[in-house]
Amino acid sequence: MPQFDYFILLAEMRTGSNLLEAHLNALDGVACLGEVFNPVFIAYPNADECLGIDKAARDADPLALIEAIRSAEGLNGFRFFHDHDQRVLELALADPRCAKIVLSRNPAESYVSFKIAQATGQWKLTDVRRRKEERVTFDADEFEAHLEALQSFQLRVMRALQVTGQTAFYIDYEDLQSLDVLNGLASYLGVGARLSDLGQKLKVQNPEPLSEKVGNFDQMAETLARLDRFNLSRTPNFEPRRGPQVPSFIAGEAAPLLYMPIKGGPERQVTQWLAALEGGRPKDLHRKLGQKELRQWMRARPGHRSFTVLRHPVARAHAVFCDKILGGGFAEIRKILRQRYKLPIPGTPGGAYALDQHREAFLGFLGFLKANLAQQTGLRIDPHWASQAAVIEGFGQFCPPDLVLREEELPEELARLASRCGHSVPALPEGPQDSPFTLAQIYDAQIEAAAAEAYARDYLLFGFAPWR
Repeated sequence: MPQFDYFILLAEMRTGSNLLEAHLNALDGVACLGEVFNPVFIAYPNADECLGIDKAARDADPLALIEAIRSAEGLNGFRFFHDHDQRVLELALADPRCAKIVLSRNPAESYVSFKIAQATGQWKLTDVRRRKEERVTFDADEFEAHLEALQSFQLRVMRALQVTGQTAFYIDYEDLQSLDVLNGLASYLGVGARLSDLGQKLKVQNPEPLSEKVGNFDQMAETLARLDRFNLSRTPNFEPRRGPQVPSFIAGEAAPLLYMPIKGGPERQVTQWLAALEGGRPKDLHRKLGQKELRQWMRARPGHRSFTVLRHPVARAHAVFCDKILGGGFAEIRKILRQRYKLPIPGTPGGAYALDQHREAFLGFLGFLKANLAQQTGLRIDPHWASQAAVIEGFGQFCPPDLVLREEELPEELARLASRCGHSVPALPEGPQDSPFTLAQIYDAQIEAAAAEAYARDYLLFGFAPWR
């Protein structure tokens, strides 16, 4: 039994997909049917249908066309670019009976080729006597957008193949001139046919070096040199993905506001403020909702607003340290921190404890957080100290917050939010003070640096400056 029922050729404009399609069609028993799921046309610009299915029928039911491709005689497939029908991409990537061919080309070359084709109107070349030439202008912003689209698509494809345990046949633009590689592709597809020559119908359109095709080549070279090709500036992230935590959300009854708390933040203050907005009736707040109930709440309140609140990472870490570690909420973790990480904290809450010990212990806790968030400790990454970036990304699996507020701006921002909803503005209650010592009593540059190392992504993504 053949391994594959059909194939998808994952490519982009000006990567050589027309040429690869011609090579595939030269294999006996193989048919590449063009850009079958291009939103503007079906298969080819002048075509009215593909395998008896027209564009309207395809748009209404893309799976029907996939079934037709699967059922047609021989091995059939199609070219697919990042802006084609995303429903088809999900289906094809998840289907192990669909062969994946990934065609790539140097992004700078494909960008310049696209600009030349745009300028000349010549998208294919079959006769070199009709070749049109044009020097084009490199646009840095346009190229970076082009590169971002390419990379996002490639990462999406790679991730889908990884999680489903599949592999693809990767082929580069230059490989299209290699008979051995193309016959290797035929072997991957499981067909017996082989190519004996490369054919001569389609020609390379712009064989000159980039310096001869780009009018402002020096500017282009300077821009490309500035791009972080190897992502050297990336902040590594080893935190596991978090769920949306919908049962932790708190929704108003009269006020169409949804609070999405980040543990370790001013959760108690904001919840009390939201209750005051309901006339001081905490029982009127909706808690522990499931996703179904929360959707019903949303449908019943058009114009509802959702929000979360960021706390400065060092202040959040200190609050959690005082409340959960020193306060005894996490007794087992407290024990491990004392024994394995040698934090100078009392064995039980309320034991004798000096300010210098507190500072030393908090620094040790920040060191633990750095290792814990990098999954180097074997202990859970608790929501109280998970990075705020990871928590908000988790919210987005259900619903991203409309507003991301900051603790230091809460009085003004919550007042503005209440006014938008047509409610009187209650005062924001005072938050609990860290005990036995406040952050202000021990804070210095060393503590700030340790917090910035532990929460590098939060500092980067949310632009946190040193505390106060």
